[in-house]
Amino acid sequence: MFIDAADLDPAATYRLLVGSVVPRPIAWVTTGRAPKPVNLAPFSSFAWVSQHPAMLGMTINTRASGPKDTARNIREDGQYVVNIARDDLMQKLHASSEWMDPEVGEAEALGLATSPSRVIDVPRLRDAPVSMECVYDRTIVFSPTGGEFIVGSVVGWHVDEAVLVDGRIDTELLRPLARLAGPRYTTLGTVTELPPVPGG
Repeated sequence: MFIDAADLDPAATYRLLVGSVVPRPIAWVTTGRAPKPVNLAPFSSFAWVSQHPAMLGMTINTRASGPKDTARNIREDGQYVVNIARDDLMQKLHASSEWMDPEVGEAEALGLATSPSRVIDVPRLRDAPVSMECVYDRTIVFSPTGGEFIVGSVVGWHVDEAVLVDGRIDTELLRPLARLAGPRYTTLGTVTELPPVPGG
């Protein structure tokens, strides 16, 4: 079966993308400097885009009513935290994607504790095994329906020592969540380690 991209509307294109680009890591993002409430939302169009300096990028779609709280807070405050969720936080991560009034802090509403960051003013999720403090760098807009690709520099890491082995984050100890198509998530499953490729 061949599908011509020119024949697809935005909704059909989205369905094919989220079914093809899987599994996707999830950025569980806290935004909002005091006195704002701590906004919390997950984004699965997420990746690192630079190794040094460390930079992360994520796509945030725009609602018909305007920008999402996360995008607005990042533009206004210039900072945010990308938290990585463990598999036992799946239900709360999913619940945090529900729309709430901008005056409601999702972290508090869901009973998730926060802790102060070290470099920036936006708090991180206390129970996340990895949290990355970020400073906003730029926004790239690709199309009216494609959302905004927001890029930030990582200015600090918070890493639970329980997931560290010889100075590296052990993925199996981290137990990260990943997103599939629709309201479906997955965990690591079987991990296969192969010998390094020479010159790779």
